[in-house]
Amino acid sequence: MKKQGKRKIGILLLAMVMIAALLVTGCGKSPAPAEKAPAKADKVKVAFVYVGPVGDAGWSTAHDQGRKYLEKEMPNVETTYVESVPEGADAERVLTELAMKGNKIIFATSFGY
Repeated sequence: MKKQGKRKIGILLLAMVMIAALLVTGCGKSPAPAEKAPAKADKVKVAFVYVGPVGDAGWSTAHDQGRKYLEKEMPNVETTYVESVPEGADAERVLTELAMKGNKIIFATSFGY
């Protein structure tokens, strides 16, 4: 029971950090009255890089639950993920590719990234 409670707290903290990050990145200059705002706001692209598979029932699963919660609660966010990325050169390649695909925020969920 203790393990499940810690897990829920971890997921909640992760979701709060992600929401705070999105709020900070969204605090840009608003258009002047003379300027027209775009008819449809573009979605913010957010990517996650997991060190293990999303079904590992641990670290990667908890991050993926946070990713799904973020996408559900913030309709202006589009998420993607890459799982089982080993630390090292592969991680650098994956992070670079995600950035080049237009992801504005990338959560690298391992200290080795």
